[in-house]
Amino acid sequence: MNKLLVSITTSIALLAAAPVMAQQTPTTAGNTGGVLTLAQAETQKTNYTDAELKKFISAQEGITEVREEYIEKIEAADSQEKAQELQMQANDEMVSVIEDANMDIPTYNAIATAYSSEPKVRNRIEALM
Repeated sequence: MNKLLVSITTSIALLAAAPVMAQQTPTTAGNTGGVLTLAQAETQKTNYTDAELKKFISAQEGITEVREEYIEKIEAADSQEKAQELQMQANDEMVSVIEDANMDIPTYNAIATAYSSEPKVRNRIEALM
């Protein structure tokens, strides 16, 4: 469970850092940047369907793989520029993983936030794993 929470936190941080996100994610009402702020995520629904949570679990598994692949590369980068380039590549792959799971970034981020802050959502996700 801690590994999933760390992975989710890392994923959100990486996704939030990607300037490409605003271009790749369609604008939704109340969300002009494509990535949810913490305040927006807290006001989102927490009564997700099992299908939505299963998509989230699938996306999270893929994101964990991407994160594990890139974390060592980023840490071993010989310059800040190379580290940023690798981070952008990781972000692009994470976006693809989420989209391949038939989710949008705001929904993924909202569920990730709910997982870390709402015991009800966390328990449902863990039961589906």
